[in-house]
Amino acid sequence: MVDRAREMVDEVYRAESRRVFATLIRLLGDFDLAEDALQDAFAAALVQWPRDGVPASPRAWLVSAGRFKAIDRVRRRARFDASLATLAEGLTETDGADAGLGDDEIADDRLRLIFTCCHPALSPEARVALTLREVCGLTTEEIAHAFLTAPATLAQRIVRAKAKIRNAAIPYRVPPPAELPDRLDTVLQVIYLVFTEGYSASSGGSLTRPDLSGEAIRLARLLLALLPEPEAVGLLALMLLHESRRAARTSPGGDLVLLEDQDRTLWDRDLIAEGTALVERALRSGRFGPYGLQAAIAAVHAEAPSVGATDWAQIVGLYDVLARVEPSPVVALNRAVAVAMRDGPAAGLALVDAILAGGDLADYHLAHSARAELCRRLGRTAEARTAYERALALARQEPERRFLERRLDDLRD
Repeated sequence: MVDRAREMVDEVYRAESRRVFATLIRLLGDFDLAEDALQDAFAAALVQWPRDGVPASPRAWLVSAGRFKAIDRVRRRARFDASLATLAEGLTETDGADAGLGDDEIADDRLRLIFTCCHPALSPEARVALTLREVCGLTTEEIAHAFLTAPATLAQRIVRAKAKIRNAAIPYRVPPPAELPDRLDTVLQVIYLVFTEGYSASSGGSLTRPDLSGEAIRLARLLLALLPEPEAVGLLALMLLHESRRAARTSPGGDLVLLEDQDRTLWDRDLIAEGTALVERALRSGRFGPYGLQAAIAAVHAEAPSVGATDWAQIVGLYDVLARVEPSPVVALNRAVAVAMRDGPAAGLALVDAILAGGDLADYHLAHSARAELCRRLGRTAEARTAYERALALARQEPERRFLERRLDDLRD
């Protein structure tokens, strides 16, 4: 009983901690106080749940416990700082029964929080960093790695963003309909970054983090219900089509499985059908953008029975359009890989070498991995080995590192 209760605390923390945190921000009005309250609530659960049993609604129990722990914390501070007395009174005025602790209310707090973190008063960099830290619970180091930024710089950015929200009294709410379109682009970007971290973790022992990708899809569905714009449709389609391949992307032992080697019978056909229908909806609008185009590329992959039967010409054409709509070195790299599949590895390698010569992807392990793979296919073993070694030096995710090490072993053999 005691061991099961402790396991339940761990399970709830992994699955619910960021939802509980979002609600505590709404109730307490302060990021740091909510973070302290979250930790206090789970500490209390570790003591009380093994003794009293797991509550019927663990999430609501944790919100309530965290709120009262925060009130106690502020009251203690108020003894030494009179300016906190008003805050303590305000937190006490709302009775727990009226604090909005229902499951539906708590679930919607994640969407409120993401719009708050993406407020236009914050810089674009701060919006993304703050959302990944506060909505998704990524560490400062994980976010810094994703953006090739020093952790200390990221930490300062987050601290300044929190202060801006507090000092400017930025409201904790979903914007009214008239303001939604202007706020959409950044919110879509952040949701997709959350999904990307869940679908292909930036570091650690697991290739994926299903909790993050699942949460991103849930947030995208909520956003689409609020604002059915073509790019919101396209983003949801893109994530569903990627998510459909999750089960085939790793071996039973957790190793990386490349697209060409995946068992396509493991792909989730229901997600593919839903994602493809959304792609068609986005493209029919005539107002699609980068997410709709990427979703269209994912749909071509999803519909192909094998890598060899994939319509690579169509994929290259879609990348050509994407490169005009939203040019970037990563888009150019993905197009180069598609060109290699259409025209042969030599054609793709020439494009990858030009991209690397530009310097923007010099520290991007997937660029060096792509070059290594093309050199390997061309029989240029020494160049392939050097590129794989460079990719391995840059990779931080253990399944990717094991894959690169196996490739290097194969080349040595």
